[in-house]
Amino acid sequence: VTLYGVFTNHYSANGPSRCLLLELLDISVSELLLHSSNQGCSMWMIQHCARDVLEALAFLHHKGYVHADLKPRNILWSAEEECFKLIDFGLSFKEGNQDVKYIQTDGYRAPEAELQNCLAQAGLQSEMECTSAVDLWSLGIVLLEMFSGMKLKHTVQSQEWKTNSSAIIDRIFASEGVVNSAIPAYHLRDLIKSMLHCDQGKRASAEKALCSPFFSIPFAPHIEDLVMLPTPVLRLLNVLSDASLQCEEEYEDILEDIREECQKYGPVVSLLIPKENPGKGQVFVEYANAGDSKAAQKMLTGKIFDGKFVVATFYPLSAYKRGYLYQNLL
Repeated sequence: VTLYGVFTNHYSANGPSRCLLLELLDISVSELLLHSSNQGCSMWMIQHCARDVLEALAFLHHKGYVHADLKPRNILWSAEEECFKLIDFGLSFKEGNQDVKYIQTDGYRAPEAELQNCLAQAGLQSEMECTSAVDLWSLGIVLLEMFSGMKLKHTVQSQEWKTNSSAIIDRIFASEGVVNSAIPAYHLRDLIKSMLHCDQGKRASAEKALCSPFFSIPFAPHIEDLVMLPTPVLRLLNVLSDASLQCEEEYEDILEDIREECQKYGPVVSLLIPKENPGKGQVFVEYANAGDSKAAQKMLTGKIFDGKFVVATFYPLSAYKRGYLYQNLL
């Protein structure tokens, strides 16, 4: 997360306190899991999140820092930069100089951190300090929850998990109740397993995890993803008929009407309506920022245009800039 500045609040009830001014981010992975309705997130979203967080961890770990509280609530979507970001460094520490003994949140806590916490509660000193490997454990649990659509706190605290976590992971990936089970997800399963070794020495590093074959598979977003994750680009569906596309005069009139309507919510950088597949008849509106795009999406969804109800989703800016229009989104 980007830090814009630091200031002191002198009017706090408990005396002066330091405040951090951070960028405003959007939806968290925790909220995405709630919206998935126990169906699990799409492979596109899981891949996107995994890559972004691993890149963040690779940077942090290279600098010698451990996040120490990675969980769904601390991973947020940045609409402006079109990526997932890490927040809440309240428990972070410099590796080799751990000044916080109670680290990580219940359900996402690595075995070595669990042991350290228990010893600290008993007033005993642990001989071994936690390393950056605790972050990989937490991310492995987060990705497993995103795939399954289930909270796994009680599962990872069970004796069965401690005895054979690999078998439980296999069972989750083989479950008929998991929508994603129809997708060949062996690489994701193996990536998650590499992060969830009980022995922290055998756990994959963030840098090594980024080399997983899972990241070489091209996935397309589902329409639910494009509704949930804001970007500066808006995509309007159910607006133009084939007849409108074939009549040049009618096409130009509609184009101008749409531009006029969309400019009510902010400056339009570009507007595209493909006449051929992929994307035939869809309207792509690029705004100067995601704030304008979000305002437009809220107001245009359900609006009647030419007798039809408009469906408004967001669209990846990176794909739009490349001229890449996803063919299969539903």
